[in-house]
Amino acid sequence: MASSLDLMDKQKFIKKWLAAFNAGDADAITEFYHDDAVNHQVNNQAVEGKTAIRDRFKEEFAMADRVCLIENIFNDGDWLILEWKDPLGLRGCGFFQLAENKIKFQRGYWDRLSFLRMHNLPLPKE
Repeated sequence: MASSLDLMDKQKFIKKWLAAFNAGDADAITEFYHDDAVNHQVNNQAVEGKTAIRDRFKEEFAMADRVCLIENIFNDGDWLILEWKDPLGLRGCGFFQLAENKIKFQRGYWDRLSFLRMHNLPLPKE
């Protein structure tokens, strides 16, 4: 189930994914995922399947504008790693496992508490 994309195509792929993310377009971004993909942002519960992934993106995009600027893109076989920052200074990394030219698994690392504070959103009670 390996991805047949070469390195340049993988970079184009992740840049198109990022354009959909930065546009806040949950429907468009969902098309980059396998039907049974898993998206696990480590500060949230993992979601599985395109419908759940789309719903999570819709929920997250409704909270606040999100913009990710590329710092680095790394490639290791079927994995792409996106190191990013946003205009407010938040930084993070996304790990994307590609299979059949779609995202099969994604894991993201970023500081949710800093994000909430930067956007004046309610803080968790726990």
